[in-house]
Amino acid sequence: MRTTSTVASKTKKETGVSAKAALVVTAISAGYLLLSYVLIGFKPEQLLLVALFNSLYYLSPVTRKFALGYTIFMVFWILFDYMKAFPNYWFNEVHIKDLYEAEKAFFGVMYDGVALTPNEYWLRHPNTALDILSGVFYLCWVPVPMGFAAFLFFKNRQQFIYFSLTFLLVNIMGFVVYYLYPAAPPWYIQQYGFDFIAHTPGNMAGLARFDAFFGIDLFRGMYAKGSNVFAAMPSLHSAYPLIVFYYGLKNRLKWVNVVFGVIMGGIWFAAVYSSHHYVLDVLFGVVCAATGIGLFNWAMARKGTVYRAVQRFIKAIE
Repeated sequence: MRTTSTVASKTKKETGVSAKAALVVTAISAGYLLLSYVLIGFKPEQLLLVALFNSLYYLSPVTRKFALGYTIFMVFWILFDYMKAFPNYWFNEVHIKDLYEAEKAFFGVMYDGVALTPNEYWLRHPNTALDILSGVFYLCWVPVPMGFAAFLFFKNRQQFIYFSLTFLLVNIMGFVVYYLYPAAPPWYIQQYGFDFIAHTPGNMAGLARFDAFFGIDLFRGMYAKGSNVFAAMPSLHSAYPLIVFYYGLKNRLKWVNVVFGVIMGGIWFAAVYSSHHYVLDVLFGVVCAATGIGLFNWAMARKGTVYRAVQRFIKAIE
């Protein structure tokens, strides 16, 4: 009769993974699927996430380290997804008119003797070239950080972890603000006025013109999966490219940083042009990113408990 240690040894020899580690991964995968089903119902993306992680985890030592490193981004996605179970308007009043008036007061544009928000100005002056560019830039908001993270994983594991944890920290900060200050996006007022309507579905707003031009349903599908439309302040769309740009400069990527800078400016403009965010949302997104970068750098400079935990994580994937 084979002992438990013999079975575990055989399992590790065949897959490179101990029986204990395999059991933990299986338990976490099953627990995630079960909790997701209870909180927000089953979605194919959940199964895809579990399948992708498990495939990478068991495929090879390199892909296992890649999967472990990317758990940071998986945590971000899971937190974002679970926000559907706890709408922020349950906890605080949604800011609609006051944010609109503040935007007009700080950044209002006079047109035909009437003060307009920048969103309202662009709504009256759409441009096909800008529609296309805005759609292209907005499509970069997740692929660029994910692709940059993959590049850092193979170039510098420490920078990969630093970038990933900064990204997660900025998102957590943004999520906290979403619950403290629920805010309607500009398109909401264009569609519904100043009255609060719970369970409002996501909307493509100005990005619908991109879909219409190419005859596709790309953004329609993306915004149908949104967690909460009352999460406009701060604009995390605007925060992400700043984190990428910062770490691009830190890693001295030369001309690539020019590309990152263009994408950053393009996303900031597209956020306002497409009526998904106010200028104020964009500015607070920038502040959120800068604050997250500063806090993470401060934690690393102190070389305390957080620093030591991060260093252990880095060693685990090297």
